[in-house]
Amino acid sequence: MKDKALLFINGDHPKSFPDLDPYGLIACTDGAFHYLKKLGFPLDKLDFISGDFDSHSGADESVYEGKFILTLDQDKTDFHKALEIILERGFLSVDVFGGSGGEQDHFLGNLTVAYAFKDRLNIKFYDEFSEYYFVPNNFKLKGAKNKMISLYPFPFVDNITTTGLNWPLTNGSLSITSRIGTRNFAVEDEVSIQYESGDLLFFVGINEIEYPGIY
Repeated sequence: MKDKALLFINGDHPKSFPDLDPYGLIACTDGAFHYLKKLGFPLDKLDFISGDFDSHSGADESVYEGKFILTLDQDKTDFHKALEIILERGFLSVDVFGGSGGEQDHFLGNLTVAYAFKDRLNIKFYDEFSEYYFVPNNFKLKGAKNKMISLYPFPFVDNITTTGLNWPLTNGSLSITSRIGTRNFAVEDEVSIQYESGDLLFFVGINEIEYPGIY
């Protein structure tokens, strides 16, 4: 059973599309529909297109009219409302493309929405540089060596210990207002993170990087 959803939202469009086979549901917000159409995405694969349609009327795509879901609640973003629909349809994991780029207030808003859903949905963002997501307080990632790793407290993380990073932490603290853990990198295949309290946004670079002379 394909228990993971794929969602495109209205940030920077992906440079290439992921393999669609692993997904049991594929959707987009109304703004993302524009770039999917322009880039030749197989629109018949979409299960729904949701939003308030301030970015897209839907009228010129009558063939897909049955897939449009109008969501008018102005107290929630189109991303938030799309996640609600995905939850209602029984999915607990979602890969998100288009979460970054464009207007940066949208990017920050998308992170805040993901934070609101983190205990109900396993949300993983992808862009051309990295993948990023909230991690539990006991987390391991394999295949990380030579990749950029950033730890971003949301808004704080207490008593955090890491292994496998060039600049490790031992019983440290991170805070959005004082100390963050960005632009680190993995020197071992496995990176582990443990922390006592707070919430941590974890970024891992897509490509390997080189730091000659450091290790």
